[in-house]
Amino acid sequence: MPAKIWARKSIAALEAQAAEPEMAALTAHDGPAFKRSLSAVNLVALGIGAIIGAGIFVLTGHAAAANAGPAITLSFLLGAVACAFAGLCYAELSSTVPISGSAYTYAYATMGELVAWIIGWDLILEYALGATTVAIGWSGYVVSFLKGFGIVVPQALAGSAFAYDAATRAWHATGALLNVPAMAVIAAISALLVVGVRESARANDVIVAIKLVIIVVFVAAAAPFVSLEHWVTASNPEGRFIPPNIAPGEYGISGVVRGAAVVFFAYIGFDAVSTAAQEAKNPKRDMPIGILGSLAICTLLYVLVGFVLTGIVPYDKLNVPDPIAVGIDAVGLSVLAPIVKLGIIFGLTSVVLVLLLGQARIFYSIARDGLLPRIAARVHKRFRTPYVTTIITGIVAMILAGLLPIGLVGELVSIGTLFAFTIVCLGTLVLRIKEPLLSRPFRAPALYVVAPLGAISSAFLMFGLPLDTWLRFGAWLVIGLLLYGFYGIRHGRVD
Repeated sequence: MPAKIWARKSIAALEAQAAEPEMAALTAHDGPAFKRSLSAVNLVALGIGAIIGAGIFVLTGHAAAANAGPAITLSFLLGAVACAFAGLCYAELSSTVPISGSAYTYAYATMGELVAWIIGWDLILEYALGATTVAIGWSGYVVSFLKGFGIVVPQALAGSAFAYDAATRAWHATGALLNVPAMAVIAAISALLVVGVRESARANDVIVAIKLVIIVVFVAAAAPFVSLEHWVTASNPEGRFIPPNIAPGEYGISGVVRGAAVVFFAYIGFDAVSTAAQEAKNPKRDMPIGILGSLAICTLLYVLVGFVLTGIVPYDKLNVPDPIAVGIDAVGLSVLAPIVKLGIIFGLTSVVLVLLLGQARIFYSIARDGLLPRIAARVHKRFRTPYVTTIITGIVAMILAGLLPIGLVGELVSIGTLFAFTIVCLGTLVLRIKEPLLSRPFRAPALYVVAPLGAISSAFLMFGLPLDTWLRFGAWLVIGLLLYGFYGIRHGRVD
C-alpha cells in the first residue's frame, strides 16, 4: 500500500486515455476534440472570458470593505504576480500532459496517486464553491436590476440565511429564508449541462466583448465622480490610501495581503488558457501570450475598477454582493444602470456555467480512476455528459448558495485555488527533473526560478487568509484523506 500512494500515471497511459472517444468527447465539451485552431488572440480572449467574472464584479467590494480599503489595487497587483508564475507552470504541464483542464491529472503524472487525490479533492471544493460564490453575486445584480424596473424581490428571498461573525466566531441567522435567485441560476445551468452545451470561440469572443464594454463604460462614466474624500471613513479619518491597521488582516499591510488572497478568486480561470494547449496553433509562442496577455489586461482592468469604485463610494459601504451596482447608483448613472447591470448578469451567468462544467468533469476524472465510486463516472447515453456528477454538484452548490454569505464562501475558494497553484508549480519542477527528455511543446522560461517563486508566492497569499478559513480547509482535507484511506486506496487504478 505505501508504494501505491506514490504510483504515478505514465505519459503514455495518459495519452491512451485522452484518445478514448468517451474522454475526448468530455474534454471537448461536446465539440470536436483537440483541433489546433486557436490563435494567440483566441487564447487571450479565452483567458479574459474566464477571468472577468465574480472577482471584479463581486469580491472587489468585499475585499475593499473588509481588508484593503482603497489599496485593493495593490492587492490585485500582488495576486497577479503569483498568477504569472503559476500560469507559466500551467502552460508547460498542459502542453506535456495530454488531458486538458485538470491540476488533478498533472499531479497524478508528477507526484503520484495520494497527491493527485488531495489536489482533486481540493478542486472539487474550489469549483463547487466558486460556482456558489458567483451565483450569490449573480443574485445581487439580478435583484438590483429588477429593482430599477420597480420589481422588488423581498430580502427574505434574496439573502443568505446565515452570517458569520469572524470576531466572535459565531454563526447567526440573518432573518432571510433562502437566496432563491442564486439557487435558481445554479439549478437552471445544471439542467443545461446535463443536456449538453456546445462552446465555440466565436460565442466566447462575444461574451468577452460584452464584459469588456461594460467595464470600460463603468470606468469612463464613473471616473469624473472620483473623489479621495470617499477614502475618509470612521476607521480611516485621514483618508490614507492604505488605511491604518486595526486587526490582523483588517487594513494596513496585512490587510493588503489578505485582500490579495481574497481577490485571488478574481484570477481563477486563467488556467483555462493552459488547458487549451492541445488546441493552440503554435503553443510554444501562443501559450505564454495567451496566459500573460490575458493576465496583464485583466489586472489593468481590476486596478482601474478598484480605484474608481473606492473613489465614488466609501469603501466600508461596499461589502455587498453587487458593488458595481452600488457604485452606479451612487453617482446617479440611471441611464446606464440597466445596461451595465444586465451585461454583468450575462457575464456572471457564463462564469457559473464554466465552473460547474469544469467541476463535474474533474469529479468524473477522479471517479474514472476508481478513487471515487464508479457511479460518479457514468456518462449519459444520449447527451454524452457526466450527468451524475453534474447533478450532485448542482444540488450541493444550490444549497450552499441559498444559505451562506459570499465573503465566507469566497475565502474558501481562494485558499483552494492557491493550494492548487502551489501543487502545480511544484509538480512542474518535479517532472522537469525526473523526465527532462519529455516532449514539451511549451517550456516555461527559467523554470528553476519561476516554479519555486510560484509555489512560494501562492503559499504566502494562503497565509494571508484568516485562521477560520484554514480550519475549514483543513477539515475538508481531513475528510478527503479519510475517504481515500477507506475507499480510494483500495479501488484506485493507475493504468
